[in-house]
Amino acid sequence: MSEIIEKMKESRSLTAADANRLVRETNGHAVPDMDTEAGILQWVAREYGVQYSELEGEDIDREVLKLFPARILIKEELLPLRRSGNSVEVATSRLFDTQGLDTLKVLTGLTLNPVLVPGDIIRREIKERLGVGADTIDSLKDDEAFQVIDEDNLDENDLDKAAEDASIIRFVNQVLSDAIELRATDIHLEPFEHELQIRYRVDGLLLEIPVPPEIKRFQPAIVSRIKILSHLNIAEKRIPQDGRIKLKLKSQEVDVRVSIIPMLHGEAVVMRLLRQDGTVLSLDRLGMGEREKKLFREILAMPHGIFLVTGPTGSGKTTTLYTALSEINDKVRKIITVEDPIEYQIKGINQIQVSDKTGLTFAAGLRAILRHDPDVILVGEIRDQETARIAVQASLTGHLVFSTLHTNDAPSALTRLIDMGVEPYLVASSLEGVLAQRLVRVLCPKCRQADQSDKTRALKHQFGIAPDDTVFKPVGCQECRNTGYRGRQAVFEMMALSPAIRQLILQSCSSNQIKDLAINEGMGTLAEDGWRLVREGITTPDEVLRVTKGELSRKA
Repeated sequence: MSEIIEKMKESRSLTAADANRLVRETNGHAVPDMDTEAGILQWVAREYGVQYSELEGEDIDREVLKLFPARILIKEELLPLRRSGNSVEVATSRLFDTQGLDTLKVLTGLTLNPVLVPGDIIRREIKERLGVGADTIDSLKDDEAFQVIDEDNLDENDLDKAAEDASIIRFVNQVLSDAIELRATDIHLEPFEHELQIRYRVDGLLLEIPVPPEIKRFQPAIVSRIKILSHLNIAEKRIPQDGRIKLKLKSQEVDVRVSIIPMLHGEAVVMRLLRQDGTVLSLDRLGMGEREKKLFREILAMPHGIFLVTGPTGSGKTTTLYTALSEINDKVRKIITVEDPIEYQIKGINQIQVSDKTGLTFAAGLRAILRHDPDVILVGEIRDQETARIAVQASLTGHLVFSTLHTNDAPSALTRLIDMGVEPYLVASSLEGVLAQRLVRVLCPKCRQADQSDKTRALKHQFGIAPDDTVFKPVGCQECRNTGYRGRQAVFEMMALSPAIRQLILQSCSSNQIKDLAINEGMGTLAEDGWRLVREGITTPDEVLRVTKGELSRKA
C-alpha cells in the first residue's frame, strides 16, 4: 500500500501532503480500496473535484489527437479525449505534473481540462490510437536531414546509414518489445502499395497493430535494420534470406527467427519469437483428461518404442513433447534431441540444432545420436523416409523415440508412415502411441459471461452437454485487449496401439477403419475433448468448431 503511494508521489500523481494524509488514514482503515492506482486516483478525483474515468466504451475523437504532437503525448502520458469549442478534455494520471499540459496549451492555445485515468490504461490507449512507434515517426518527420527514398536507388552505404538512425533503431526495438509484451508468437511486416502493415500472431490469430500511416516512407530502413540485427546482407533484395536475432528483455531471453522474402511492393518480414525462459509445463498442467494422462504416463514408462505427436504447425506439439521429456528427465537416462529450431533449453538434456547449410539434417543427426548411447531420443519432426526408417530402427534396438508428424488426427499418423515407405510390419511392431492435438483459445476469466443463446442451446443438445451445464461466451475487457480470450489450451486425441489396431496396420487398412476401431476401444476424439473444455467453462463452442471443423462434420 505505502509502496503504491510512494510511486504515485514520485510521479506527481499525489502531492506530498495528500500522500501523508492517505498513509495516516489507511493505517486506520478509514479509506477503503486504496491498494491500487485506480482506487487512489478516484480518491484524488473526489478531493479535487476532477472527473475520473477508466475509458470503458469511450469514443475518443481521432481528429482531436491530430492537434497534438505524438511524442509529447507519449512522453507525458497524456491522451486527448474530446473537444468542445476551445476546450479539450485530456486523460492524465499525473494531476500535479503540469509540465506536459502547459506545453500543449502553449502549442495549441486551447484550454485543457484534466480527466484522471490510471496510467496503464492511458499507455494502452495511446499505443492503440497513435500506433506503435508514433513518437519515433513523429521525430523522423521533423528531421528533414533524414529521408528514405526509393530503395532501389539507395546504395549499400546509404541504406546502412538510414538503418542505423537512432529513431529507426528505437522503432524496431519498440515493435519487438511490444510483441513480446503481448505474448505474440510471430511478427508480420507486410508491404503494400500505400502502407506497411504490421500484425502480431497472438493466441493463434493475427492481430493488426495500429501504426502511423507515415511508416511506409521508412520501410526500407526498417527492413535494413532487421537485416543488420539478423546478420543478413542489406544490399540483397532479390532473393529470400533467413537469419536470427537473440534478444533479452527484462531478464527474459527470446530467440527470434527471421524470414525475409521480396514481394511486389518491397520486402516482407516474418519474425518467429521463441521464448527461452526455461519454464516447461508439468504433465498435470497440460490440461489432459484422465484417460489421456493415464495412457501418456504408461507410454513414458516403456523402455522402447515410438510415440508420435501430430497436428498442424503451431499446435503446441513441441511443448507437449518437452513436457514428456521433463517427466522422465532423471540421472539414470541419457536424453538426446535433434531439433529445428531448439525451442526449449532444459538442464540435463543434450540438444542438437539441425543445420542444412552444414549437412546436419534430421536423418544425419539421428544417425549420429545412435552412436552416443542414448536411452531416449527426440526427433523434432519426421519429414522423410530416411528419418522415419532410422527412427523405427532406433525404437526396435531398445530406444524410446519421440517425434512429430503433420496429420489431421491420430490414426492418420499410421498410414502416413506407411506412405513414407516404412513397411506396415515395422509400424505395427515399433509404434506405441499417437497423440493428436489442437490449441483452442481460453476464455478471459475477468469478462466471460454465460451464453443463453438459441445456437448454444442447440449445440448443447447436439453434443451431449447437460441442459443445466453453463456454457460461457467471450465479452472483452482491458485485461484481454477486448478479444474475450487470454491464452490457449490444447485439446487431445490419444490413441494407444492395441493388438487389434496392430492387426489392422498389418492388413494395410485405411485410417478411417483404424479410427473406428480406436473409438470403439475408448479413444476420445479431438472434438469430444473440446466439448469437455466447454463444459468446464475454459473455452467456447465457437473455438471448438473452429479447430475441429472436419471432425465435427464427420460426427454430425
